[in-house]
Amino acid sequence: MNLLRIVGLGIAWSIGLMWVPVVAETREQGRSLSGEWQHHGGDHTSSRYSPLTQVDGSNFGRLEIAWRWRTADHDVPLDVLPGYDTGFYRSVPLMIDGRLFAPTSLGQVALLDPATGEQKWVYNPRTWERGGTTMRPVGARGIEYWTDGEKERLFVATIGRQLVSVDAATGLADRAFGEDGVVDLAQDLGPGEYAIRHVTHGAPPIVVGNSVIVGSKIFDYSIRSDAPPGHVRAYDVHTGEFKWRFNTIPRDDEYGVDTWENGSWRTAGNANVWTSMSADHELGYVYLPTSTPSNDYYGADRPGDNLFAESLVCVDADTGERIWHFQTVRHGIWDYDIASAPNLLDIVVDGKLIKAVAQVSKTGFTYVFDRATGEPVWPIEDRPVNHKSTVPGEKLAETQPFPTKPPAFERQGVSEDDLIDWTPELREEALEIAGKLVLAPMFPPLIVKGEGGKEGVMVVPGAAGGANHPGASVDPMTGVLFVESQHRPTGMSLIEPDRARGPDWRYVIAYVNTGGPQGLPLTKPPYRTITAIDLNRGEHLWQVPVGPGPKNHPAIAHLNLPDMGTSYIGMPADGGLLVTRTLLIGFLALRDEEDPRTSSGGLLRAYDKATGEVLAEVATDVWLHGPPMTYMHEGRQYIVIAGGGARNRRIPDELVAFALPESEMGG
Repeated sequence: MNLLRIVGLGIAWSIGLMWVPVVAETREQGRSLSGEWQHHGGDHTSSRYSPLTQVDGSNFGRLEIAWRWRTADHDVPLDVLPGYDTGFYRSVPLMIDGRLFAPTSLGQVALLDPATGEQKWVYNPRTWERGGTTMRPVGARGIEYWTDGEKERLFVATIGRQLVSVDAATGLADRAFGEDGVVDLAQDLGPGEYAIRHVTHGAPPIVVGNSVIVGSKIFDYSIRSDAPPGHVRAYDVHTGEFKWRFNTIPRDDEYGVDTWENGSWRTAGNANVWTSMSADHELGYVYLPTSTPSNDYYGADRPGDNLFAESLVCVDADTGERIWHFQTVRHGIWDYDIASAPNLLDIVVDGKLIKAVAQVSKTGFTYVFDRATGEPVWPIEDRPVNHKSTVPGEKLAETQPFPTKPPAFERQGVSEDDLIDWTPELREEALEIAGKLVLAPMFPPLIVKGEGGKEGVMVVPGAAGGANHPGASVDPMTGVLFVESQHRPTGMSLIEPDRARGPDWRYVIAYVNTGGPQGLPLTKPPYRTITAIDLNRGEHLWQVPVGPGPKNHPAIAHLNLPDMGTSYIGMPADGGLLVTRTLLIGFLALRDEEDPRTSSGGLLRAYDKATGEVLAEVATDVWLHGPPMTYMHEGRQYIVIAGGGARNRRIPDELVAFALPESEMGG
C-alpha cells in the first residue's frame, strides 16, 4: 500500500493535479469503511476524517435536522450544582456498531438511537458530589471507547476528578475497575503541596494497549504558587491500577530538571495536558501536548527554559518512558499552550515516505516531525529574539524555535503597518489607540502596567489566537492539513496583586483592551481563516477568511470591502473542521448585533477542499460549539454537532443531527 501511495502521489504531482485521487493507507481509521466514529478525533491519529460520500457538494444545502437531543444534564437541578456552572456544550459523541454514545458537560454518558436521538440509558457519575473546582466554566469534551474483542468500555475523566469505566453494553459502572468503576484522580500526582481544587478534567482519556492515559485541566490564575503539577498518569484498562506517571515538570534527578533553575520545579505547577492526545498503536507511543507553567505570564520565579512546558512529548504508552520531545516555546510567558491534539499522518517528502506527526499551535506555526524519532521533517531554526525584559527578576529565553516549513498560518507580531487604514479618520484613531500599547514582534517582553506611559503589550497571536482547540484536521488521502485560526490580539500587562490576599507572586496578569476605533478591530484583516497546508511539500495550498467580519460597519460599509473573517469577542475558535472524502465542513456563528458575545444561530458550511470556496450552507437556530462528527446508519449519513450551553443563562445543551431528507434515501 505504501508503494502504491508513493506512486500515486508521484503521478498526481507530475501531471500537476494536486487533487487526483491516490491510493492512501488510512492508518487507525477504525471506523472508516463502516461509517463509524470510534474516538474523539474520529481515530487516534486525530484526523477528524471520514470517507463517507453520501453528503457532498451537490446536496449539502438540502440537509435538514433529523433529530435533536437535549442532554441528560437538564435532569440535574441547578441548585445542586454549586461550583459546577457548565459553559458551552462542546462534547463529541461516538458511533460504534450501530450505537451512539453521547457525553455531557457534567460527565454523564448516554446511549442514543443513532436514527432518532432517543435516549436508551444514561450513566451518571454524580460528579458534583466531589466538591467544586476553581476552573470555571466546566465541561467534559468527550469520552474514550475501548474493546478487547469481548469487553467494551467507555472511559470518561470527569470535572470532579474521577476516571470512570462504563460497560458499553449495559451503561453500568465496571465494578472491577478502581473502586466500583471509579479511580480517584486527586491521587497519584506525586509529592508536593498544592491545592487539588484547582484540578478538573475536560478532554477524554486515551487507551493505548492496556493503559488508560489521562491529562488534566488546571486553573491558570491563582495568585498563590499552589497550582498542582500537570503530570500525565496511566492506569490499567482492566483494573484501574496505577501504572505510571510522566512528570511534565521533572523533579529530583530526572531529565530536564536543570531547565528549572534555583530548584523552581519544587513550587511550579500546571504544564498540564488539558487538550486531547493522539497515539500510534504500531509504535505503542502516545503524544502529549503540554501547556504553560504557572505563573503563566510572570516567569521570574521559574527561571530557565522550563521543560516540558509548551512541548510535544512522545512517551511509551506501556511504561511512560520519554521517547522524544520538542519544546515549542522556551520559558513561556504568553500563554502559548499547545491547545490541540497532534495530527498523525503519512506524508511523502522528496520521494521518501515519512510517518509524521504535525502539531499546530497558538503561535501560528505547524511543527512537523518523524513521529518515531522526533526528527524535524524540515529544519527548525533557533532564532534570537533578544527581548530583554524590564520586569524585575524576569529573564526571557534568548532564542525561540522557528520552523522553516510550512509557513506560519497566522499573523505573528504587530507593528503600525498592521493597523487599520480603511479611511484617514480611522487610521488616525487607530494610531492614537495603539500609542497606549507596545507594538512588537512575536515573543515580546511584557511590561508592568504604566511603564513608559504604556498600558500594556499587544501580543499577536494572542493567548486565544492561532490554532486553539480543537486544532487541525487531516485528509489522509492527500496529506493535506486544514486549520482554522484567528490572530486575536491580546493586550497584556503585569500588576502587583492585592497584598491583603496574601499572594505568592510579585506580579500577575492584567489584560488590556485591544479594541479599535468605533468598535472596529485595531488591526487589519483577515481575523479568522481556514488554511490548507500540503504537508508533502510544506506549502500552503490556500487560505480563505471565515465570515464577513466588520465590513458592514457604518464607518466602512460604503467601501464594499470583501469578507474579512469574523473575530468573536471573548471566544476562541470553536468546533473546528470535519474532513470527508469530498468536503470540508465547518460552522460559522452569526453574532447577535446587540450582544456580540452571544449568538442565536449560524451557518453549517461545506467548503471545496481544493480551493476553500463555500459550496453550500445550512442555517441553524443554535450556536454549534462542538467539533462536527459524521456516521452512516441504515443507509443514511448523519452529521452531528454539540450546541448551546451556558446553563446559568438557561441556554439548553443539545446535540443536533443533520441528514438528507428521507425522500432522497431511496428504497
